[in-house]
This record gives sequence, C-alpha cells and structure tokens, in this order.
Amino acid sequence: MAKANVGYVDGFVFTVAKKNLAAYRAMARLGAKIWMKNGAIDYVECVGDDLVPKKGMSVPGGTSFIKMNKPKANEIVCFSYITFKSKAHRDAVNAKVMKDPLMNDPKFTKMPMPFDMKRMAYGGFKVVVKG
Repeated sequence: MAKANVGYVDGFVFTVAKKNLAAYRAMARLGAKIWMKNGAIDYVECVGDDLVPKKGMSVPGGTSFIKMNKPKANEIVCFSYITFKSKAHRDAVNAKVMKDPLMNDPKFTKMPMPFDMKRMAYGGFKVVVKG
C-alpha cells in the first residue's frame, strides 16, 4: 500500500485549435526542457485521442472531457501534467523556472499562446496513491 502524500502533480486541461498543434508541440517541448532542467520529476503533454466513452464504459453521473471542455469543431482537448516530490518541491521548481533564461528569452515571451488561456483548467494535486 502506498503511503499518503507521496508526491505532487500540477495538472492542466485545455483545448488547442488543430491548426495550432505544431506550435503547441513546440511550446510543450520547450516547457519539458525548462521544467525538467529545473528539477521536475516528469513532464507530460497529451493530445486527446479516445475521448468519447464507449457504451457501458461511462462513469455513472460522470462526464467526458468533450462535454466538460466543449471544444469547437476545429479544436482538440489536451491534458498535461508535471510531477514533483512535494508541494514545496513544486514551488521551488516553479520559482526556478520563472527565473530560467529560456523562460525569459524575448523570442519566446513574445510568442503567441497556441491555445486560449482563459479556457484552461489548472490545479495542484497531492498524490494519495501511487502504483
């Protein structure tokens, strides 16, 4: 049995216009480089592939990422997460990231976001079970 509070995860759900997927991947590769260089345990960016529950597989009373995010016809739902040792470790890594020269390079700070930040859901989560 895993012990409580064995890690910390920052999670994100958002939509990306299909025409912006290449720009999203480029931004994600940069993000992975910066967070991993500054101490994150793992950095994962995912693009929706199988988001409509199959008959009999839906969660009673639950919803799908499609219903929750309401993507437009030209958008795809994305999910990403970054793992850390603890919330304190997350805070320390994120502080380093914000000071990282790559993060503050004008080449990247002026780059338009490939998705609508106002439609992004974000949260920090304590890990309570880890396999």
